[in-house]
Amino acid sequence: MQRANGDWFALNKLDGLHVPVFSSNSEAMQARAFNIEMLVFRPVLLDERVVRELGSASNEHATHFWLVQKGSTSMKRGMILNHAELERLIRGG
Repeated sequence: MQRANGDWFALNKLDGLHVPVFSSNSEAMQARAFNIEMLVFRPVLLDERVVRELGSASNEHATHFWLVQKGSTSMKRGMILNHAELERLIRGG
């Protein structure tokens, strides 16, 4: 989920930032409808370039990806992915 100015939506957790990843555009839109803080963001297709870009962003927190459980409007259910795992998923591996 990204804003028009390029900012990414991320959940601030104890172990760093978690960028939510959804299985489809419709899953992302459904979660967006139930989470008011996401209303100014829109779903963006992730590719390897974007994953690398997010991984190289310098900030004080580590950045992880949060694969939201399919069909969940709450982003509490899911699993954490590191950059390499998400790149493998994107490539279909």
